[in-house]
Amino acid sequence: MTSGGLYQEILRKQSFLCVGLDTDIRKIPAHIQKSSSAVLDFNRAIVDATHDLAIAYKPNLAFYESRGSAGWEDLAETVKYIRSVNSDIFLIADAKRGDIGNTASMYARSFFEEMDFDAVTISPYMGKDSVQPFLEYEGRWVIVLGLTSNPGAEDFQFLTLQNKDNTKKLYEEVIQKAAGWSGHDRMMFVAGATRAELISEIRKIIPDHFLLVPGIGAQGGSLEDVVRAGMNDHCGLIINSSRSILYADDSESYASTARKKARELQQAMATYLK
Repeated sequence: MTSGGLYQEILRKQSFLCVGLDTDIRKIPAHIQKSSSAVLDFNRAIVDATHDLAIAYKPNLAFYESRGSAGWEDLAETVKYIRSVNSDIFLIADAKRGDIGNTASMYARSFFEEMDFDAVTISPYMGKDSVQPFLEYEGRWVIVLGLTSNPGAEDFQFLTLQNKDNTKKLYEEVIQKAAGWSGHDRMMFVAGATRAELISEIRKIIPDHFLLVPGIGAQGGSLEDVVRAGMNDHCGLIINSSRSILYADDSESYASTARKKARELQQAMATYLK
């Protein structure tokens, strides 16, 4: 999917919502935990309830890898199910991979050939050759970690780099450098919602790229602040919400409550798109 195609989906659904499928088997409603396919059943119900409101889904791989082969099977079946329900949904593997070139090639193969994701999140710490193998797949996206919202971001991302001309933060250098590896039709950047005041500064570096923004809802990020700081003339935002949708209700009505929460976000997004 191109950035233009993604924007058309945003306009069609009046939404730039991504539902994070961070499905923790210990948190899903008790009445389905006993099922041998509990995670898959839960994911299918969430997808059925929200796919007309969301333009993307983002499974966090840690929640699947932690369960070994059963978790990987649930992940693969979840991807297949989403494709069968709505083939235009943008699928993000939240894997945060980052390794040397030949290893990165294997990761790219697994996500883009074996599991048919549209995009994968990448840590750029090891440089261009750890990202390039993912860019070799035409029509697939790399989502580079730019500015994260966790407290530990202070350890490295805000270090000051100094040269004879100017000073900048490390995260600014990472974003500027990585943006030169591919155009805005193949690369996005992660920018945490809890640092919305800095997203406007990121926009000065990458005015045309999409930003994947986690942290709305349970983590305390503000949709209004992010939109004000980061929206461009083709939206340019994919806002992720996970826990506040998935775990809003632990009763048998969990799917309808998830839809209600997703609908609230979608309606708010529609006002900004207008």
